[in-house]
Amino acid sequence: MIKGGPKKEEKQLTILISQPKPETEKSPYFDLAKKFNVRLDFFPFIRVEGVPGKEFRKQKIDIVNHSAVIFTSRNAVDHFFRICEELKVKVSQECKYFCITEAVALYLQKFILYRKRKVFYGADGSTKSLLEVMNKHRENEKFLFPSADSQKKDIEEWLKTNKCDYATATLYKTVSNDVKDVMTNTEYDLIVFFSPYGVKSLFENVPKFKQNGTRIGAFGPTTSAAVEEAGLKLDIKAPAPQAPSMVAALEQFLQGLKK
Repeated sequence: MIKGGPKKEEKQLTILISQPKPETEKSPYFDLAKKFNVRLDFFPFIRVEGVPGKEFRKQKIDIVNHSAVIFTSRNAVDHFFRICEELKVKVSQECKYFCITEAVALYLQKFILYRKRKVFYGADGSTKSLLEVMNKHRENEKFLFPSADSQKKDIEEWLKTNKCDYATATLYKTVSNDVKDVMTNTEYDLIVFFSPYGVKSLFENVPKFKQNGTRIGAFGPTTSAAVEEAGLKLDIKAPAPQAPSMVAALEQFLQGLKK
């Protein structure tokens, strides 16, 4: 006979990842769920909508008059070439592309003959490293900065401070998804955010949201700031020296719960 009777089964932790579900089963998120026996739900709190060509025309920006384009995301790449197609604009082969990361630069292969173009990207994925690359090539360039309706202003400020010839083109906007059902159907132990707009979407959908012990994770400094500005307690912050990705940060957190 075992003393103390049967061991009480531990409650399975529920984690809401505020992004679309990964398309491949090889995602490290699924490995994490198996390793720690947690339930992972995926639901994007926000979506990106393109600005129609008709609306873009009102911005009075002539794409072909620009010699360099700045891309800070794949969304920016997608919507730049979508607008070019809609307006039947042919981008010069001499056009330079400045990208925030190598991954964004390589994504250009979907639209251009990559090897034959002038493509540059930052060394470490930071805005600072992108601006350092741009600084080497800014002479006589006319920059076009495709962005969202609520883009961070640091690149624009740099262009202005350095007296660059530039235009900011609003090509897409961030819109909140309806997450009311998701939030009411399950009481999550942990919610993970990847954008300040995800936090905004939470309160647009559930204005009276109270944390009540729910742990919060955030990826990126602006997301972390948005969580804290909303009056929520931040439990998991990434990237960090020992946790460069959100998966790594979650693994550290879950490992800590086992101790």
